[in-house]
Amino acid sequence: MRIEAGLTDPLEAQVMPRERSGLRVGLVVPQSGALGLFGPSAVDAALLATHEVNVSGGVRGAYVDLVLVDGGRPPLEVAAEVRRLGDAGAVDALVGFHTSDVHRAVERVAAGRTPYVFTPPHEGGRRRDGVVCIGPDPARQLRRAVSWLTSRHGLRRWALVGNDYIWPWAVHRAARPLVAATGAEVVLDHFVPLGGVDAQLDQLLDALRTTRADALLVSLVGRDLVSFHRALRQADLDRRLVRLSGALEENGLLAGDGDRTGTLYAAMSSFVTMTDERHVGLAERYAAVIGPHAPVLDSYAESVYDGLHLVATLAARGSLTPERIAAATADVSDVRRTRQVHLARADGLELSVVPGVA
Repeated sequence: MRIEAGLTDPLEAQVMPRERSGLRVGLVVPQSGALGLFGPSAVDAALLATHEVNVSGGVRGAYVDLVLVDGGRPPLEVAAEVRRLGDAGAVDALVGFHTSDVHRAVERVAAGRTPYVFTPPHEGGRRRDGVVCIGPDPARQLRRAVSWLTSRHGLRRWALVGNDYIWPWAVHRAARPLVAATGAEVVLDHFVPLGGVDAQLDQLLDALRTTRADALLVSLVGRDLVSFHRALRQADLDRRLVRLSGALEENGLLAGDGDRTGTLYAAMSSFVTMTDERHVGLAERYAAVIGPHAPVLDSYAESVYDGLHLVATLAARGSLTPERIAAATADVSDVRRTRQVHLARADGLELSVVPGVA
């Protein structure tokens, strides 16, 4: 099948005139760095969404095109490229997922100028003009999961381990009162530099033993998350600790060789094993358009898919401007409801949704 969607290089987008009038969206997703392993899934999901819009007549009859920006680089580098695209009038909107420090840097240069839809779980708080977050904030992402896991497993001593940047800070701030509300306590609260977990593994493992933690909230991301779970397995701590992550999806689980302890959980907006009509249909379309050997359609990728369809909907309704995007509450709320949080348990190389915990 021919895919009615394409990717344009940022430099080409800045210097070359558009071949056809239409909607051009900057796709800011990691192709390198800590989250680079999620990039291929996100790009393919974006191509699927764009293909669906284009074969349905585009946006008011105009073709939708994507400009791929590597969101895995340092925040100032990503923001500088987004600024150059804006200065050149090369993009009409931005959609993507990346770390929250990149998100903040992009938000500063895009706000009030280029509509920007940030799609993954986020740190919460107010957004600048024209910036929309469709993922959950930490309290929404964790509330039901922490309560259910504490009750189900009789947990009393939680350890919090995350990367040292904006989103994990917010996760830990939200987690402390949620843990206290269950009658349990936080016995360890530790951050490691992004990309630096390997250098602190011995220290972390010793701290988990010393504090006698029985539960572990992990807000590490990407390769750090994979390395940490492998280290827990090698130290024989994986079976002793009930682990919860707000960043674990199928690509990360595969990279970590899966888990069969029955004590590893993830709280995300979607999982490959979901069997409702919407997810089954999306999975079938993804395989048909991208191909049977496409990378996993994980939660991050699905959020990008939803973000692109939101941008197309807003553009078709004339709401895709920084001034009007915040007023399009019904469209944004519909997407946020679609991206409700589910709890899943690792079962080998799959994440199986726990019924009734959403």
